[in-house]
Amino acid sequence: MSARLARLRRPLAALFAAAAAGLALLALRPGPAPSVRVLAAARDLPAGTTLTPSDLRRVALPTAAVPSGTLRSGTGRVLATPMRAGEPLTDTRVVGDGLLRGYGTDTVATPVRMADADAVRLLHPGDRIDVLTSPTPPPFPEAAPSHPPGDARVVVSAVPVLTVPPPDETTRQQGALILLATDRPQALALANTTAPLSLTITPKP
Repeated sequence: MSARLARLRRPLAALFAAAAAGLALLALRPGPAPSVRVLAAARDLPAGTTLTPSDLRRVALPTAAVPSGTLRSGTGRVLATPMRAGEPLTDTRVVGDGLLRGYGTDTVATPVRMADADAVRLLHPGDRIDVLTSPTPPPFPEAAPSHPPGDARVVVSAVPVLTVPPPDETTRQQGALILLATDRPQALALANTTAPLSLTITPKP
């Protein structure tokens, strides 16, 4: 019997040593990283969406991966930009002060109506545009030869588009609304312009 135990002693010792090493590794293995549950898009959402509870879901993200400006609630907010499914909801994605994050302290959000609603449909947040006055037609067609239309002029140049709100009931009569990031003199120049406005899309810097 003692001879048999002697033969098993080394294999048993090796087995116990391996078990002890495995337990030690388990004890040293770091635990799961702390996570935070945040609101995210439940599916792809277009700009202009008024958020409902079904548009959002809670997802767990590692603390280090949570973007700044995450919102605790979003129902009723309007998306300023499109969102992909699973993307966390932040203040830069909804209409509000967060739209100006990253711009200078002298930047303001300036709403402007463009006469050509079809041209506005080509715009996306982040595009840069020149805003121009449209040529003024003569008051009477028969007066055209002696009263040529006024020339178009640039009101502001290379200003970023913050968001393009969805069309509303005034779009057909008054033009399509867009929101631009301007400085205060540019905002004043736009506010003082009474002629219909048009746009050209300029290259991004």
